[in-house]
Amino acid sequence: MNRQDRADVVDREMATRLLPDAAVMALGRWWSENAGTYADGTPGAHTIRYTPSRWAQITPWPSALALTSHTGDAGVSRAEVTLIVADALRREAFKEALVATYVWGKGKRGTPRGSGPATLQKILAAEGLDAALATAVTALYEHGSREAYTALHQRIPGFGRSFFTKFLYFTGKTLQPAHGPGALILDRILSLRLRSLAAAVGRETGHDPDGSIASWVWADWNWSPHRYEVYLSFMHAAARQLAGTDGWPSGTAPDLLECALFNAAWETSS
Repeated sequence: MNRQDRADVVDREMATRLLPDAAVMALGRWWSENAGTYADGTPGAHTIRYTPSRWAQITPWPSALALTSHTGDAGVSRAEVTLIVADALRREAFKEALVATYVWGKGKRGTPRGSGPATLQKILAAEGLDAALATAVTALYEHGSREAYTALHQRIPGFGRSFFTKFLYFTGKTLQPAHGPGALILDRILSLRLRSLAAAVGRETGHDPDGSIASWVWADWNWSPHRYEVYLSFMHAAARQLAGTDGWPSGTAPDLLECALFNAAWETSS
């Protein structure tokens, strides 16, 4: 059995087992502490703080974000970004939609000379960006999340998966994909969570006793379109699993699980 075959077996086992008890308990604790914030069962109230003045060189700047002349901090929630993206997509202002999702994703980590504004400026200046974004939006609406991911995978220098999946996620809140599960954010932290789950399954089944397969498929960069599809399938199934447990709202949205997984951690057996 080659490495990919072993990875496929571990993926199938994860799809069957879903979240272990330790993860369910950790997520339950997170929910008990945050139920008031997310009372509607979605992460729409999830708010990120950012400093508008640090993004002063970025155009086009969404009018619904705080003016870049504002020197203090501001906040923007997922629900507000969703509205900004919906408005931008109606006008086919794809770069404006990207800016909103990027600023939300970077938050206060963006600095005048740091990777946030500087990298975004390079992305916005990249040849073919508008066409790539338009293709991804069309692919999401007409085909599904994997095809939209494929449209942006390794297309624009500096526009990595952690950030273009944010663009796909917020786009998907406006344009539900015709086929398959809705797009979700996948970044390094979430990949680490899935790697931990995969490593535990690999040890227990003997298909990945040293965790090397988990480390390979859930590396913290360059996830393939297939890996993104595996991630989405797992997350949507795990959201249904959580919805049937005590202490979680019925009809748990997969993006609420994504938000919780980002913020909750648990110990795994070695």
